[in-house]
Amino acid sequence: QVQLVESGGGLVQPGGSLSLSCAASGFTFSAYAMSWYRQAPGKERELVAAIGNPDSFTKYGDSMKGRFTISRDNAKNTVYLQMNSLKSDDTAVYYCNARRNTKDYLRDYWGQGTQVTVSS
Repeated sequence: QVQLVESGGGLVQPGGSLSLSCAASGFTFSAYAMSWYRQAPGKERELVAAIGNPDSFTKYGDSMKGRFTISRDNAKNTVYLQMNSLKSDDTAVYYCNARRNTKDYLRDYWGQGTQVTVSS
């Protein structure tokens, strides 16, 4: 059974930091690209950051560049998102995504999400 379990969300003041984790199980983690997405109320889901494998390329949404860092630990089947200099606009539910796209199939898995609230 595939599971993506996010943790680390919460309430933080503007300018603060949070670290999110996503623990994966039920599939070959190292074979999948991992991403974080977020969705704020009334807005579409948007890409926060992505990390590939094995070359571990990274990609960030424009408003996250320089503030957020995505990383992965294949030995622990976990992907992380370090968020610094948080702003009120970063308030959203953050979702973990695992994707593997080959010529034969597409596998796309989502976690349940974790709430991040940036407020004073």
